[in-house]
Amino acid sequence: MSNKKILLTGGSGGLGRQLTDLLLSKGYTVNVLSRGEGKDKRVQTFKWDVSKGIIDDVCIDGVDTIIHLAGAGIADERWTDERKKVVIESRTKSIELLYDLLKRKLHQVKAVVSASGTGYYSDRGDELLTEENPPANDFLGHCCVLWEQEVDEGKQLGLRVAKFRTGVVLDKHAGALPRLSAPIKFGFGAALGSGKQWIPWIHWQDVAGIYLYGIEQELEGVYNMVAPNPVTNKQLTKHVAQHLRRPLWLPNVPAFALNLALGEMSTLVLGSTKVAADKIEQAGYIFKFNSIDKALTDIYGR
Repeated sequence: MSNKKILLTGGSGGLGRQLTDLLLSKGYTVNVLSRGEGKDKRVQTFKWDVSKGIIDDVCIDGVDTIIHLAGAGIADERWTDERKKVVIESRTKSIELLYDLLKRKLHQVKAVVSASGTGYYSDRGDELLTEENPPANDFLGHCCVLWEQEVDEGKQLGLRVAKFRTGVVLDKHAGALPRLSAPIKFGFGAALGSGKQWIPWIHWQDVAGIYLYGIEQELEGVYNMVAPNPVTNKQLTKHVAQHLRRPLWLPNVPAFALNLALGEMSTLVLGSTKVAADKIEQAGYIFKFNSIDKALTDIYGR
């Protein structure tokens, strides 16, 4: 059990709530930064407004580690120039606001553990990607580079910094899986594009588990946060259909149709990102769900 205090940004999202549950179960005290009133009585919620540069200075009192999850949803809205700005600044300006607070107030923060994304690599075909690969030259790659650069500013404050490039998080109630499973449930499921594009998936329990592991083992640097065995879009679609006990009979959704419907954002479903989990495994993390079948069995209960 631990008596450490964690400050969590992005705590109101699905992952934030799951991670809060895990941290509290391990004896941590959790502070949450939020724009609204906190609904979880087990944690202390402090107000901030990143766009206005407002933050409650008391939020860092007694805090040992900051976990930075805050950021506007990548797939929530079409990528207009204005939306791209919101997506980037929700990640960069938020950690900048926290670092400004650390510069002007006495504190005992020692570490920052931050989300990033496998969008850093973006669409790379069949290439197996490690943390050493360069970023993609597109919006997703650019966003992740700026995000990680801003987080790395914590090193100038003497902080230990860890960044987790998170893949497609499998959760029954949030993210990509409900969107994928909805048409399958009604008998209209189909692979997207060629279906050969790689999906760097990870079960939500392993996401929370890696954050906890990163804190407790004092990890530093950048790690891919993906399961060890990536699957293609077609393979994932087939596995979900099998677990939902629904047939797949439709042809693949054509790439041109997705490009028309989604524009530049179509790279989220048509891009191929095959990501290696070797580094986090070599650091000692043991995955609870290392196969897609095991992950979906847990999620769907069959």
